[in-house]
Amino acid sequence: MTTRRDFLRIAGAAGLASVAGVARGAAGGPAMTMDLVCGNLGVKADLPTAVALAHKHGFTSLAPDAGELGRLSDGQLGELLGDKKTKGLAWGAAALLVDFRGDDAAFRAGMADLPAFASALQRAGATRVGTWIRPGDERLTYVANFRQHARRLREVAAVLGGHGVRLGLEYVGPKTAWSSMRHPFIHTLAETRDLIAEIGRDDVGLVLDSWHWYTAGETADDLRGLTNRDVVACDLNDAPASVPVDQQRDGVRELPCATGVIDLRAFLKALAAMGYDGPARAEPFNATLRTLPADVAVATAARSMKQAFALIG
Repeated sequence: MTTRRDFLRIAGAAGLASVAGVARGAAGGPAMTMDLVCGNLGVKADLPTAVALAHKHGFTSLAPDAGELGRLSDGQLGELLGDKKTKGLAWGAAALLVDFRGDDAAFRAGMADLPAFASALQRAGATRVGTWIRPGDERLTYVANFRQHARRLREVAAVLGGHGVRLGLEYVGPKTAWSSMRHPFIHTLAETRDLIAEIGRDDVGLVLDSWHWYTAGETADDLRGLTNRDVVACDLNDAPASVPVDQQRDGVRELPCATGVIDLRAFLKALAAMGYDGPARAEPFNATLRTLPADVAVATAARSMKQAFALIG
């Protein structure tokens, strides 16, 4: 794992400051955004603070917090949106709070709260939500789990779609994750696309993560044929060195370009080729990063993200 000294070295590295925090899509089209998700870095910050941190360190979007947005008065929201616009920031993707993986009571409780969640995002002009698929179950077989996911996520997407919000689904690729459960479930891009097809809504797409793409044994060829509309959000991560791919564990990752284990150049070039214009954010699950002061953690993530975006060329 990268040391604290390495993080500080990356944060202060010269030569990356001039790298733009955006990456152009195909034929110079709309840019994917360098997205700040404070929680992914172990940073606690309300939205005004996150806006300030994003602007200071060269991010071009930030994650919306539907709960916080829903508590703002019209005046407070107007002030926040005005500040965000002045700083040239877009919204990234919010995290779905509905528990669709567990029992029916939990799912129904989440669905009862979903209209307010979606309304808060719509009121603020946010249009993307993402969630992840647990890659196995101790009780449900693959087919039973697939049917339940399709049915429940179709309900979720209908509510979100009614508020102009798209839903992205992320598969979890590591073999150490899906093989640890009695009934392995979706853990590849192809399977996730099958689920999206079964849901049958054009406002449901993918959350692509370089970590899961790598641990699923996928290449740039697997991304060819996808369009901008197919992808709702993107995560950029690297993997610890000297660990075989089938032994990589989901809770131990690295910032983009920290080790070079994952071919981020191929991953990002595929996104650019499809004209992807959504958020790209770091999600390293890195214990060392979480020990850093908030400003240093965000600066470190920004340097790594800019280094990754520079690979597109």
